[in-house]
Amino acid sequence: MRILISNDDGIFSPGVLALAEAIACDHEVTVVCPDRERSATGHALTLQEPLRVDSIKGVFSEKITAWACSGTPSDSVKLALDALMPQRPELVLSGINRGANLGTDVLYSGTVSAAMEGVLEGLPSIAFSLTSFASLEFSAAATFAHSLVKYISQHPLPEPVLLNVNIPAIAPQDICGVRITRLGIRRWRDVFEKRVDPRGKTYYWLSGEVVEEEAAEDSDIQAIRNNYITITPLKYDLTLETGIDSLHTWLEASNLDSLTLC
Repeated sequence: MRILISNDDGIFSPGVLALAEAIACDHEVTVVCPDRERSATGHALTLQEPLRVDSIKGVFSEKITAWACSGTPSDSVKLALDALMPQRPELVLSGINRGANLGTDVLYSGTVSAAMEGVLEGLPSIAFSLTSFASLEFSAAATFAHSLVKYISQHPLPEPVLLNVNIPAIAPQDICGVRITRLGIRRWRDVFEKRVDPRGKTYYWLSGEVVEEEAAEDSDIQAIRNNYITITPLKYDLTLETGIDSLHTWLEASNLDSLTLC
C-alpha cells in the first residue's frame, strides 16, 4: 500500500522514525511532518503565512521519502495529499506520539488531528500513541503498528474511519491484549504559572495535572490502566444525536422560531 505518515512531535522524533521504518518493510512510505514539535495544536491551519517544505535526507532509510513542513500537523497532511505526493495514499498514519491520547485529549491532539485530516479526505487513518512522556522505547508500539497495518492491507476497513490507538508503555510481555474501546473523559487541572521575563514583562506558562474521571469499564482510560492496547474508532461528526429530539421540544416551548429577525 501507499502510506502517508505524519505526527505532531516533529520530523526528527524517534516515534515517527520507528513507525516509518517498521511500515516501510512492506509498504511504500512517505513521511511529511512538522519541522518542530507542534503538540496540542489540534486542527490548526496556517493561513496567514506561506508553508515551506524541506526534503529530509539521512534520517530515514533511502526507500522512505521524507519532508519537513513549517506548519502544523494538519497542514502537513493537507500539503502531502494535495501537493507533495504524486499519488494519493491508501492509508494515513500519525505518530507514534510520545504521550497518551486518551479520552477528551483527542480534541486537542495534533497527532489525532493529523490522522483526522485523512478521514476528511475519505482515507482510513490511524493515530498511534505511546502512553508515556518519558519512555523512548517505541519498538513494541511499532511492532503492533506493523501488524495492524498488515491486517488492514488484507482486510480493509469498511469505511473511512480514524482508529485512535494507545499502547501501554510497559514491557511487551506485560501487555494483556487488545481492546476496542470508547473515549473516556480525561480532564486536566490547569495551572498557569505566572513569571516575569528579563524585561519585566509578565507571562504565563500553562502546566497542570491530569484528572481522569468517568473511566467506564469499556473506556480507553480503563483499558490502559488494565495494561491493554486500546483501539477507539473516531469520526469527525460531533453531533449529539440524543440531543436533537430534546432540543426540538425545547425550541417549540421557547417560541423562538416565531420571531422575525430584522
